[in-house]
Amino acid sequence: MTHPHRIFGARSTTRLAALALVLATLAGCGKEAPKPAPNAVEVMALTIEPRDTPISAEYIAQAQSSQAVNIQARVSGFLDKRVYTEGAVVKAGQVLFKMDPKPFQTQVDAAAAALQRNQASLEVATANLNRTKPLAQQNALSQRDLDDATGQYEQAAAAVAQSKAQLDSAKLDLSYTTITSPVDGVTSYAAIAEGTYLSPQNNQLTTVSVLSPIWINFSLSENEIQRVDNEVKKGLLRLPEDRNMVVEIEQADGRLYPITGRITFADPSYNSQTGTFLIRATVDNPKGVLRPNQYVRARLKGAVRPNAILVPQRAVQQGGQGHFVWLVGKDGKAELRPVTVGDWYQESWFINEGLRAGDQVVVDGVMRLAQGAAVKATAYVPKLAAPAASATATPAARISVLFDSGKATLSKEALTLVQRSAAAMKGQSGPIAITGYADRNGQRAANLDLAKQRALAVQGALVAAGVDVKRLRLVPPAEVTGNGSDDEARRVDIAPGT
Repeated sequence: MTHPHRIFGARSTTRLAALALVLATLAGCGKEAPKPAPNAVEVMALTIEPRDTPISAEYIAQAQSSQAVNIQARVSGFLDKRVYTEGAVVKAGQVLFKMDPKPFQTQVDAAAAALQRNQASLEVATANLNRTKPLAQQNALSQRDLDDATGQYEQAAAAVAQSKAQLDSAKLDLSYTTITSPVDGVTSYAAIAEGTYLSPQNNQLTTVSVLSPIWINFSLSENEIQRVDNEVKKGLLRLPEDRNMVVEIEQADGRLYPITGRITFADPSYNSQTGTFLIRATVDNPKGVLRPNQYVRARLKGAVRPNAILVPQRAVQQGGQGHFVWLVGKDGKAELRPVTVGDWYQESWFINEGLRAGDQVVVDGVMRLAQGAAVKATAYVPKLAAPAASATATPAARISVLFDSGKATLSKEALTLVQRSAAAMKGQSGPIAITGYADRNGQRAANLDLAKQRALAVQGALVAAGVDVKRLRLVPPAEVTGNGSDDEARRVDIAPGT
């Protein structure tokens, strides 16, 4: 027999369990399920350590002979022969031209004959004087006879001296018919053809230019000199003692000339036509590698920026409010920091304001960051430069990309040129230097900024065309004299770097 209270108890227990389940379900509906913590963004960060940094400045320069000697005929006559090879290097004393010597030899012979005649007259006058003197002392001859004998002797002696001078002059004129180089140097073309009659009106024959030492001339704008002085006064720049800078020479093909020079002259006068001051460096050139009027790049070294802050170029971004970087905050979260950038230095920017020692600047991974995002940072280690191409490889030639006047965007033609260049660069190795050019005339800061923006535009186009950004090196703008529309003042060069 089944007990009624046992049946009731079992049912009550079941109902209570179901009720508890419903209540638990209803209670859970009012709460959200916990979300998993977001994954931290992995980045590489550089810890800022200010340090004294040597810097250099680069300028377009032109070589000039330290002594250019005009070779001119000293006497009038016919040019018989050019002996030297035009454009060849000659030594001091080497024969360059020969004139017809016959008329001058005739003058030598005539002067020699006149000297011989006057010497004979002198001998007669000497003998006459020697006879007259004792007779005059014995009063056998008058004093007048002695005076006449003495006068004849002195006239004959003077005639001999005059004849000797005329003979020396004739011999000197004869020697001038053989024209030699007074210095070691390189010759120019012959300005006078063989057989031409030379006279004071057309006596310029050629030029011999001394090759060693050679002068390297470049110019500094008034604004740049003032900027350097201001930075020195503020302690942002330290120059060597006596401002004795070392000058390195980069040749047209990008190779560095093995001998350095020193600044030996700075023109104190301002050139009102170019708006610049002339600076001259002297460089030894024993092998004649550098030639007069050759265009090169002069790189001044020796200055130092004390306690400078450097950040890799790719770590610096640019937005509507200017340049900025991403930092790893103390709480491990991303922080956007505005910065004021200075000049380029190899593959980095100088940061003038916005960063201090100990800040962690994100170098790689910046594109995935947002303000306040969790960050997992590892130390950034600069990579060594890519190895240079082998000696058998053919280096890429320098390519100049022209921009429209006042613009920093690539035209269709310029973009096509960059893309074609990128196709060749992808099959090569080694760094690539990108150099913008700034007009010295006008507002210097605006011109330099325009040159930098143009270089950045070329860099972006090369990266978009498949060139590894790590191979690209932005070189500080080179200043030239132009009017903003000249090719020199609106170009960006792409060339093998170092």
